Amino acid sequence: MTTPQQIRLGADIGGTFTDLVLDVRGRLHSTKVLTAYAAPEKAILDGLATLTREAGITLADLDLAIHGTTLATNALIARRGARTALVTTEGFRDVIEMRTENRFAQYDLHIRLPAPLVPREDRFTVRGRIGASGEELLALDEAGLEALAETLAAGGYEAVAVGFIHAYANPAHERRAREILARRVRAPISLSCEVSPQMREFERFNTVCANAYVQPLMADYLGRLQVRLREAGAACPVVMIHSGGGLVSLETAAAFPIRLVESGPAGGAIFAADVARRFALPSTVSYDMGGTTAKICLIEEGQPRTARSFEVARTARFAKGSGIPVSIPVIEMIEIGAGGGSIASVDAMGRIQTGPESAGSEPGPACYGRGGTQATITDADLILGKLDPEAFAGGAIRLSPAVAEAAVRAQVGDPLGLAPVAAAFGIGEVVDETMANAARVHAVENGRDLAGTVMIAFGGAAPLHAARLCEKLEIDLCLVPAGAGVGSAIGFLKAPFGYEAVGSRLFRLSAFDGAGLTAQLAALRETAEGFVRTGTAAPLTREVTAFMRYAGQGWEIPVPLPDRAFADGDAAVLGDLFREHYAGFFGRPVDGLAGLDIEIVTVSVAVRDTPAAPARHALDPVGRPIPAPAARRAVFDPASGAPCDSAVVARDALAPGDRVAGPAVIVERETSTILNPRFDAVLQGDGSLLLVRKEHRS
Repeated sequence: MTTPQQIRLGADIGGTFTDLVLDVRGRLHSTKVLTAYAAPEKAILDGLATLTREAGITLADLDLAIHGTTLATNALIARRGARTALVTTEGFRDVIEMRTENRFAQYDLHIRLPAPLVPREDRFTVRGRIGASGEELLALDEAGLEALAETLAAGGYEAVAVGFIHAYANPAHERRAREILARRVRAPISLSCEVSPQMREFERFNTVCANAYVQPLMADYLGRLQVRLREAGAACPVVMIHSGGGLVSLETAAAFPIRLVESGPAGGAIFAADVARRFALPSTVSYDMGGTTAKICLIEEGQPRTARSFEVARTARFAKGSGIPVSIPVIEMIEIGAGGGSIASVDAMGRIQTGPESAGSEPGPACYGRGGTQATITDADLILGKLDPEAFAGGAIRLSPAVAEAAVRAQVGDPLGLAPVAAAFGIGEVVDETMANAARVHAVENGRDLAGTVMIAFGGAAPLHAARLCEKLEIDLCLVPAGAGVGSAIGFLKAPFGYEAVGSRLFRLSAFDGAGLTAQLAALRETAEGFVRTGTAAPLTREVTAFMRYAGQGWEIPVPLPDRAFADGDAAVLGDLFREHYAGFFGRPVDGLAGLDIEIVTVSVAVRDTPAAPARHALDPVGRPIPAPAARRAVFDPASGAPCDSAVVARDALAPGDRVAGPAVIVERETSTILNPRFDAVLQGDGSLLLVRKEHRS
């Protein structure tokens, strides 16, 4: 466990900005640096030089560096990974291309599904068969593997994925295959029984292919980062945050890079969950809008929702099933291409579109003056008065209103016959409605109603759009925490060391094998604790979950289990737990059907250390008014359709309890909070801004 006396770095590499936060014994220093695509570690070192100089320390004083990155995700989306071979069971060569019978658009005759990461000519089969219960039905063809090893060695493959049918039940064939292949193949070999030991071969094969596909890229990057930090004088350990929200060693991250696909957004969810616990909020929605994407996550009782699978590279916006599924523990959220750098355009039907394409950091939005010509959300925000051209990113980037107007006019205004301000207004409304619709979809899919909840907004662009988003979602209260512009990096500093081990094996309660379940849980516990102990010696907590269903159903629900040994007589206890949670999900159990059995399909053991509980604060939605500030600027109000004279207030000039009346702009180093005329803001005791709709009654 980390201590308050440590000096720690949180570094989040995003698609546009790299955010860094330096925690010097409880005092935070932060900065944003444009991401360098060719050498992402350069942005970390450049930002770290600025922060150490500001804090008056040296790199040698660093005790721990915590890192998250979108490199794995971007490589999957852009198909910039290694040339990968898939070795699978004879007869299952085309599983990752055939997918499942599910189609996200059932009646679309021109449906476009993502191509498999490994094309057919790079997929190879071998004889041998493990049964669903783990028994060997057909011996592994080792001679065939020897010959295949020669083929792979001569083929110049950079990575190999091994995925055999039912390897989750018995990994012996996969492990033997690695031994044989490794004698000739000088490339990393990923096994599905280690990457994702779960049922459903389509998802499992995709996951091991994705892991192999990004492994050389990530291993190379992580190695370079460690070397560059040491050369600069930092001898501290470097750990990574994974998609489930825990910290793991660099070695674990290099072996299982697929677990990093949502590492940056996971830090944001942890940041929001910490804020929710701080104010004892039972139900919140986190809204993270950065330079490339926007992320929406539901937080319940101070914990973000989690899932066992995630889709990357979706070909249709919001459509489940249109991407590449990977079976890993992940914080559940919806992510859309709606960031500050998202490109605005007009489609063939004369409609304004925003994203998912992004200008990124190279060249970036047109207003950056770095050669970009595409109109983006940031260009529109600048035209509408939401951004100060002289103080963007703490003054590190000077924005050009003239270039922004030219880009918006050319890309959106002229095609629609609109002036730049009207075109920028249209861009802003489209992206805000896109984000609101994504939040509605995510809430409905999880059985939630967002009206009346509290929003937590962070990321460089979220405070600019949060008030308008709240109006669209009928949310009255929104918290913008201190350090919101670099919220994900702060979340890294609050993340526990943790790992979740998952495994599938079918247990029917009518013939329950208590000893078998106990043995499986013990193996998963050992695996998870082994990964966590590489980073911490602190006391650990464990959470055991069974994914259960009625026999014959296609999918399972999570059921928390007691962390103890089980006996055959515990079948009744497990049945009662399942029925209780099933009724919570669907309103009632369905045991009225005769002979309906219950199955445990998959179990997981999550192990983590225990971060200190945050100090508690009470929400103050009233506060005390402050005198009208002298500084003013015009900010376009979408509700009235006209510029609105707005006060400009420095956030660090406010004291707890101060109430800023909208319309106003509350400025800080990494972002600005826009209050339209329907919102006020009250500074809370922890430094968070509480946006309060004026019609709200506490």
